[in-house]
Amino acid sequence: MFQDIANPIVQFCFVMVVGFVVSRILLRRRQVLRLVAQIALFILLTLVLLHNDIVPYEQSPIGDSVALRVFGAFAKMVWWINGAWMLVAFVRVFLIFERKPREGRLLQDLIVGIIYMGAALSIVSDVFGVPVGTLLATSGVFAIILGLALQSTLNDLFSGIALNLGRPYSVGDWIVLDDGLQGRVIETNWRATYLQNGTNDRIVIPNSALAKARLTNLSSPDESHGLSITVRLEPTVSPRALVDVMRNVLLSSNSILKTPAPSVTIEGMDGQAVQLGLYFSVNNISMTATAKNEIFDLLFRHVKSADFRMAAPVGAIPSLAASPGTDKPQKLSTPLALLSNIPLFATLTEDEKETLAALMTRRTYRKDAVIAEQDARLTALMIVRTGVVSITRTEDGRQIEVTRLAPGDYFGEGGVLMGATEIAAAQALTFVVIYELSAEDLAPLLHDRPMIAEELGHIMARRNATEKNLFSAGVSNSVQGGSLAARIRHLFELPHD
Repeated sequence: MFQDIANPIVQFCFVMVVGFVVSRILLRRRQVLRLVAQIALFILLTLVLLHNDIVPYEQSPIGDSVALRVFGAFAKMVWWINGAWMLVAFVRVFLIFERKPREGRLLQDLIVGIIYMGAALSIVSDVFGVPVGTLLATSGVFAIILGLALQSTLNDLFSGIALNLGRPYSVGDWIVLDDGLQGRVIETNWRATYLQNGTNDRIVIPNSALAKARLTNLSSPDESHGLSITVRLEPTVSPRALVDVMRNVLLSSNSILKTPAPSVTIEGMDGQAVQLGLYFSVNNISMTATAKNEIFDLLFRHVKSADFRMAAPVGAIPSLAASPGTDKPQKLSTPLALLSNIPLFATLTEDEKETLAALMTRRTYRKDAVIAEQDARLTALMIVRTGVVSITRTEDGRQIEVTRLAPGDYFGEGGVLMGATEIAAAQALTFVVIYELSAEDLAPLLHDRPMIAEELGHIMARRNATEKNLFSAGVSNSVQGGSLAARIRHLFELPHD
């Protein structure tokens, strides 16, 4: 029995079986422990071979028996293969620790290929005794022929290696090429880099073309992205007044970043227009369309509210509508125009809107003034005519800004229509003008048209559902449209259908 244990073949087989069971079966899904087991197996295998006078990195002596030489050759091959597996496992675990396995795939494959090639050449040299130099010289001719045949592929290959080593971008970054092509990097491999553009299409760019292109990484050094919009306004007032209104536009936006602070710059002025640049940032490139759409909408509302006019583009013929004696569009500053822009009253006739507009009361608030306290019950619908209003809720000792209101926005409808309290406080961020419409003024209209209660109920339900997502459950009076309609009918003593 002891003779069997002392047999090098038995020792070798025992180590290999134990190593296979531990690393390939028991620790198959645990990468780090599996690497430790492979290192232990390699060390133990080395000790067994050296103990039996089998040196893995040297050729076997000629005087050994044929059986021992065959076993020694096989054992050396296994030793080199296990060494290669250990190094490959180390590479893969390192990439897992880096937490970028997809990004480093090409570099990982390159290192793994070098490791296996080195192991193969070592086996050829140390096990079979073939001179590696002669082998490489003989294969050089074939390598030249193969290189010429695969010139384009090799160009992409080495360009991909250079890009991965230089790291001008990472998987997940949004890049723009010099020809205007842009998209988010979703994968890099041996041949090409894959982008996903804004229309959810996949773009394949050969690595050789990408290595030569001039690109801009919109996700570096961070995800935030700067944007700018150019505005031309007629010079009917001082440029400073125009800048103040443009600052209100940026101040009332809910889609742009507060830090870095947005800014307004006067970029030019002539007899036809004052040209201003609005500069702001968004969280990431995907927010570009949303932010620009909101800014353009706010531009229209603030310009109308301040009674300014947009200027014609450079070189354009002035519109006939702007000539003296022609009819001008209705201004947002009138109570009737304000009502026309509110979805709550979209179903009313023009006569009904005019009746309500005549009942509205104008109020002004200085900057930083509190317009409505949190949990207060408002008895009038508050419609913003000019300025910016911040809706902020205090919760657990911290303030959370819900939204910002611009000209044409409104608040207080919950108290007017349902008798509910305000979920957040309203504070003036600039000088603010507000038109009020009390519940008493709204009651006659609801009595004349009871079906409006149903319409108002559905509008309120959608708005409350949005508010509920911002806070913990129970903060907002989030109920169904039918329940809201019933509460409105009860509050105003309206007849049921």
